[in-house]
Amino acid sequence: MSVRKREWVTPKGEARSAWIVDYVDAGGKRRLKTFKLKKAADAFASKTDVEVREGTHVADRGTVTVEAASKLWILSTRAAGLERSSIEDYERTLRLHIVPFIGPLRLNALTTARLRAYEDELRTEGRSASMTKRVMTSLGTMLADAQERGLVVRNAAREMQSRRGSKSSRQEKRQKGRLKVGVDIPLRDEVKALLAVCEGRWRPLILTATFCGLRASELRGLRWQDVDMERREIRVHQRADRFNDIGKPKSEAGERTVPVPPIVINALKEWKLACPRRDSGKVDGEGRPINVLDLVFPNGTGKVENLNNILKRGLHPLWVKAGVTIESGELDSKGKPVLHSKYTGLHCLRHWFASWCINRREEGGLGLPPKMVQERMGHSTIAMTMDTYGHLFPRDDDGAELAAAADFVMA
Repeated sequence: MSVRKREWVTPKGEARSAWIVDYVDAGGKRRLKTFKLKKAADAFASKTDVEVREGTHVADRGTVTVEAASKLWILSTRAAGLERSSIEDYERTLRLHIVPFIGPLRLNALTTARLRAYEDELRTEGRSASMTKRVMTSLGTMLADAQERGLVVRNAAREMQSRRGSKSSRQEKRQKGRLKVGVDIPLRDEVKALLAVCEGRWRPLILTATFCGLRASELRGLRWQDVDMERREIRVHQRADRFNDIGKPKSEAGERTVPVPPIVINALKEWKLACPRRDSGKVDGEGRPINVLDLVFPNGTGKVENLNNILKRGLHPLWVKAGVTIESGELDSKGKPVLHSKYTGLHCLRHWFASWCINRREEGGLGLPPKMVQERMGHSTIAMTMDTYGHLFPRDDDGAELAAAADFVMA
């Protein structure tokens, strides 16, 4: 590797000079890079010499900008068959949080120091801690794709995440806090009040969500052929994403069989007689119309129901009718406080189902062990179940244990 000065005269007779770094990269290819100042050339030569020896150097001509790499990454996600919702989330993250800040930079310029400054810039511009982490995770995935293409050697984003590791996750858990009964998880009396006012098309859906713990996407994609009335079981094999596209659950654990209480089976039997159907115009061997989607909880035309409709037309008004409300801080035309439902999403019923599975039988629960709770919830790992609901599992009387231990020692 050499650093030399080059001097020349322009056609107008002006004397010019520049400093050139002449080196051979890790692949044996000769490279030249020009600098205006010798100081900058020396700094580049020193850094590049180390990178070439360590096998981490990629020349500027051998890489691309962050914006160009992001387009290649999105093409990869489409080719891999990722869900439409996931791809759109990635595109939104790139468009709003990555390209405007570091889009023009070349990939080999993304050092740990540069990404640390980028994180600070995101926070300064108003991004939350969770959003910043999400952006850095997406950036790390994009750089991994670029690594496979040979456009960059180091993945500084992944290196930062690896170093932070468990410390970061502990801080997030402290900030997020545990799920609280009466705040995140409805009280038993609140659920009883909700079920008491459920009627019409919403009753079977709310009952299934409450006593089977299915996710909103799983409820919206549930088929009649996956409901076994005789064995009282629901087989979860598909889901509907936010674009109403039908697909498989996101993980293998999501495909599961859930036992169904008689109260839910009875409601489903009644609902099946009135459930809207979307016929294909064809008939089966017995002359019956063939249903296209065969959904248990479709909209009025037999298609996938929007989650927003379930919440705004079904669940939220039912919570208000049941008296499970909070004041919005606004007044109606008569000067009375406007009441909103205390719980905003359908996931609160899934939380309640988990707590029902966990609670002791003498307290009205099922008293299931952690592994069985994991299977019914469709969690990919037991760690996910325990991290989310571990504090709800019954504990032995610590005071009695301590007293017994003290008696043994003193005997």
